[in-house]
Amino acid sequence: MLTFIISIGLLIVAYFTYGKFVERFFGASSAIETPVKRLADGVDYHELKPWRIFVIQFLNIAGLGPIFGAILGAAYGPMAYVWIVIGCIFMGATHDYFSGMLSIRHDGTSLPDIVGKYLGNNVRKFMTFFTGFLLLAVGVSFVNGPADLLGNLTNMSMTPWLYVIFAYYILATLLPIDKIIGKIYPFMGLALIFMAVAVGGYLLYGGFSGKLYLEELTFDTMKNMHADPANNILFPMLFIVISCGAISGFHATQSPMMARCMTDEKYGRPIFYGAMISEGIVAMIWATAAMAYFGGAEGLNAAATAGKTPAIIVDAICNSWLGRFGAIIAIIGVVVCPITSGDTAFRSMRLIIADALKFNQKPIKNRLIVSIPIFIIAYLLCNVDFSTIWKYVGIGNQVLATITLWTAATYLAKKGKAHWMMSIPATFLSIVCTTYFLIAPYKVGGLYLSPSISYPIGAIVGIALFVLFITKITRNK
Repeated sequence: MLTFIISIGLLIVAYFTYGKFVERFFGASSAIETPVKRLADGVDYHELKPWRIFVIQFLNIAGLGPIFGAILGAAYGPMAYVWIVIGCIFMGATHDYFSGMLSIRHDGTSLPDIVGKYLGNNVRKFMTFFTGFLLLAVGVSFVNGPADLLGNLTNMSMTPWLYVIFAYYILATLLPIDKIIGKIYPFMGLALIFMAVAVGGYLLYGGFSGKLYLEELTFDTMKNMHADPANNILFPMLFIVISCGAISGFHATQSPMMARCMTDEKYGRPIFYGAMISEGIVAMIWATAAMAYFGGAEGLNAAATAGKTPAIIVDAICNSWLGRFGAIIAIIGVVVCPITSGDTAFRSMRLIIADALKFNQKPIKNRLIVSIPIFIIAYLLCNVDFSTIWKYVGIGNQVLATITLWTAATYLAKKGKAHWMMSIPATFLSIVCTTYFLIAPYKVGGLYLSPSISYPIGAIVGIALFVLFITKITRNK
């Protein structure tokens, strides 16, 4: 129980300590007028209560990532705990805070425009296309996944559910943010929160009563415990498998939406930093639950080898631990999670395209002009095997996060502030992404080179980017 309790405790304490330090270091101030005070349009720039913004941000960034990703990451053993805790506190939550606050400081603009301002116009163009692809990939995947699950639950074809979810996505993308997202998200949030609290509570009960075996982080377990370690090397694979829950670039695409609704910069810490800490707690709960349910990492690996997918594992845990009623609520949460990320993925894509084209989104016809092509492409992609594209979403998340971290580091340097809290994580994640492309098997987008080649090259690329960054900011002083 010690590892689980300490990990949860560290995440909570970090919000009140390091989160407060990040807020002061950034310089958040209630005296600075937020974009919604100057640019309110009743559609995207619309005032919302802080607690509603927190729930929306939490659901937007959560999806199935901190559940399914954490379960897959738990196959590596308790080392997953180390990455979730350290990654969430010093990388993910800080990344989310800066992406949101930089948007506030720049009129609520989308991520590609923020990146372009600090890293150059060529990077902005790349980010517009790259971010658009990632959001489309997430959106389409989060149509098919829930539709398939709902079809299985109701003994129906997934096709009718596909149309229902698409209809909801279209409305959520087009209507003012307070009409659907602002009204129903609090209810959806209850299902996710119930699921996390119920499973976490059972872990505590089972651990203290001796009914569950919770694997501790010790010197003996600080190793790769994956059943196929040759193709699932701890570094960098663990850092890609667990993105949501530690750090995920997708979050930086969601934060600007909430930046357009905030009435005070001081809300940034609970909304951006706090939502990511909450996601880290959810990831910790599910990583621990997956190992505990099967008696440890080895049992979890055996279950995965036998064909038990994360969805099957979630269903088994909920039915076994929470009873029939609890399982229904939990399954609703599993359906809700991807839907609440899918709708805002499409909405973010609309805003990014509109920002790139400088296209006013207040008139409904302008929103339709941008949105119709998006949904036509999304619908066509739903009819093909999307698994190949989805394989690249994990690494795409981390590439996006890396660019966001370098952007925040450049912002700090230009403000004459120490950049280390962003440049060090940016360097580390640059090494992770480069090493992944070199070492990963062909089937997941890598060159399948040996660690003896991949590790040195990855380190050289990361350090070279850091040196380039230092050189550029020194010249610009």
